[in-house]
Amino acid sequence: MTLPYSRPNSRAETLDLRVVARRLAQHRSTDTARGVVELAITVAPFVVTWLLMWLVIDISYLLTLALAVPAAGFLLRLFLIQHDCGHGAFFRHRHANDWVGRCIGVLTLSPYDFWRRTHAMHHAGTGNLDKRGIGDVDTLTVAEYAALPWAGRARYWLYRHPLVLFGLGPAYLFFLRYRLPLGLAKEGWRPWLSTMGTNLGIVALSVGLILLVGWKTFLLIQLPVTLMAASAGVWLFYVQHQFEHTHWAPKQDWTYHEAAVFGSSHLVMPAVLRWFTANIGMHHLHHLCSTVPFYRLPAALKALPELAQVNRLTLLDSVRSARLVLWDERAKRLVSFREARAAA
Repeated sequence: MTLPYSRPNSRAETLDLRVVARRLAQHRSTDTARGVVELAITVAPFVVTWLLMWLVIDISYLLTLALAVPAAGFLLRLFLIQHDCGHGAFFRHRHANDWVGRCIGVLTLSPYDFWRRTHAMHHAGTGNLDKRGIGDVDTLTVAEYAALPWAGRARYWLYRHPLVLFGLGPAYLFFLRYRLPLGLAKEGWRPWLSTMGTNLGIVALSVGLILLVGWKTFLLIQLPVTLMAASAGVWLFYVQHQFEHTHWAPKQDWTYHEAAVFGSSHLVMPAVLRWFTANIGMHHLHHLCSTVPFYRLPAALKALPELAQVNRLTLLDSVRSARLVLWDERAKRLVSFREARAAA
């Protein structure tokens, strides 16, 4: 399958995406020792930072909040390790991936097996206009939005407002929505076992910490850490697919490889942010071959220079993308409410 493409931030080229995917798949091999090290250098500083927050809370809560920033970064990295486990890309053996993912899920408030299922659905249908709704940021086309009554447009406007999407939304998602297998409740006992098992783990860990430090101290430490990590995680997920020249297509025109490469961003970040985000900014590579471990993505990108400029975004570009809320099927790009009104 050879596909022409032209993006504002890349030169026009022709790529055989199936060949590119096969070349990328050469980087799939996992390294158990590397996985153990990556896990250790994330868990250990998270625990140490949490304990430091406890030690200084009676001295200065501002210092505690300052320490919450790196603690949230470590928690975010743990979520991304859990994400790699869900793809079978962290350890060689499935059971090791699954049980590490389940344990991390107690810390990230994310039921591993339930989340893995919904995330697989996201990968299978990303960019498909006829398969929206599971594991995605809700996105309407310009025509769909225009056809809504005023109340429906108001709800969508509110949902896509940055304060809701990156503030209230993450809190709702991780504290409330993930406590039940919403969307998979009718698919048997497994989604229920995943969510309820994670809930029991969260309760047990929380009770243990409350007995150690007291409920007030526990909340003053854990709430800001979790909220910051949740907001950062949702923002990352948003910019991975919500940018101006992303890719959406109806089912009859949709292909997996095209959606993976052109519907996913390449977010360029400083080295320290790449570490905390486990290279997830190279999201077009991840969607093209999700079983490549995150620590092999930089080498994979170096080996595939033709993908280096595809959908390349800076941090400033990602911030600007927050205003893009509707898919314009005629222009084949995301637009703002203002642009949609002007076009109408």
